Amino acid sequence: MQQRQSLALQQVLSPQLQQSLLILQTPLLELRNLVQQEMETNPVLEELAEDPTPGEPTDAEASADENFKEEFEKLVSLDEEWRDYMAQSASYSSDGGRGSKQADDKRQFLFDSIPVQETLQQNLVAQLNQSVLEAGERKAAELIIGNIDDDGFLQSAPEEMALNSGIPQDDFERMLGLIQTFYPAGVGARDLRECLLIQLRRQGKEHSLEYRIVSEHMADLGRHRLPEIARSMAIGVEDVQRAADKIARLNPRPGQVFAAAPQNYVLPDVIVEKVDGEYQISLNNEQIPHLRISNLYKDIVASGDYQTSEVKDYIRDKIRSGKFLIRSIHQRQQTILKIAQQIVSRQRDFLDHGASHLKPMIMADVADAVGVHETTVSRAVSGKYMATPQGVFEMKYFFTGGYQTASGESLSNISVKQAILDLVKHEGGSAPLSDHEIVQILGERGIPIARRTVAKYRSELNILPSHMRRKY
Repeated sequence: MQQRQSLALQQVLSPQLQQSLLILQTPLLELRNLVQQEMETNPVLEELAEDPTPGEPTDAEASADENFKEEFEKLVSLDEEWRDYMAQSASYSSDGGRGSKQADDKRQFLFDSIPVQETLQQNLVAQLNQSVLEAGERKAAELIIGNIDDDGFLQSAPEEMALNSGIPQDDFERMLGLIQTFYPAGVGARDLRECLLIQLRRQGKEHSLEYRIVSEHMADLGRHRLPEIARSMAIGVEDVQRAADKIARLNPRPGQVFAAAPQNYVLPDVIVEKVDGEYQISLNNEQIPHLRISNLYKDIVASGDYQTSEVKDYIRDKIRSGKFLIRSIHQRQQTILKIAQQIVSRQRDFLDHGASHLKPMIMADVADAVGVHETTVSRAVSGKYMATPQGVFEMKYFFTGGYQTASGESLSNISVKQAILDLVKHEGGSAPLSDHEIVQILGERGIPIARRTVAKYRSELNILPSHMRRKY
């Protein structure tokens, strides 16, 4: 091992450029938090109460001619009024303290009133508490509940839990039978077959055809081999089909009734509206703080009322940083607006008729039209959403590859998927379309596509193979 010194040239991004790229690719909801963090570290930045009108001079242009003295007097007056209010509030609280306790009680009641999603395990424990059990049985039941996943299935066998805990296996078997009687029906099952059987027993169908099929022919049912089941049970395939339809109405994941729905909130950066037959594009500027450089620090630098050169350099550096932030936000909005204009102009058929008329579009073409690099377009549309008459879509949704039809028309991948979905929706239940037949139909429409591509798109659309879609 040895140490060695060497000189090398290396390109690195400046902090200002890194900040500009970060602002460009940050979604709208996160951008406000980013700006708030910058305002906390930069004292020269302040937020305007309202969006400045186009006719008014902004700080990005020039606002040094405002009357600082009048503004300062207003601030002093507000500060004195606030101090008086705080003094009165403090004296009132110190006199009795009853109002403060009452406010605390109201606040605690508000916090206690906030609804919290109950989990499956919590619900099972609540049901368990209604049963009279011995200490060993309760411990075994709580261990079983702890080994039930969010779908409602038991992940550990009773013999394994008995070996690890030292509790007799009979207690686990008995408590598992108790838990399987709890809500929701099917909870505590070791596999899908047992889950469906529990639900059928709860419905009083122990002697039904559905119960026999699940109990004896679960593997064939999973592969949709209905004729084999019919031959084995010496019944008609139509009867098996009706039983399979009833089985399909059972819940294969009973624990999901307690699963919290994913709360994904999006805020569109771009709003597209149709006005008098033309699409109007506007940016959602309401969620972005409107910043300016504080006049107080401008006057300090202009008047020279600073004590040391360090104070002067500090204020100038913060002013320079604040102006760069304001320019970066403005440039972000203009870039997104230009890209949105290109999307609307190229995807007008989609805005008029829906997803089936989406045209293929790549980022390189939009980048050339806007006059930026392709990576800039990628950053600008990342995590951004556009509100259109057809719904709210991620801006990346509009960038997709496609196919060239026999007539020379371009079709996007999404349009081809929509065509496949429409074919499957209108197919005959007794004779579903195979992938090869779908290829032939699309080929007759002038859409050249391979069978493996149809299989890929069908899988992405969660469409079963033809032999699994057949109805008897």
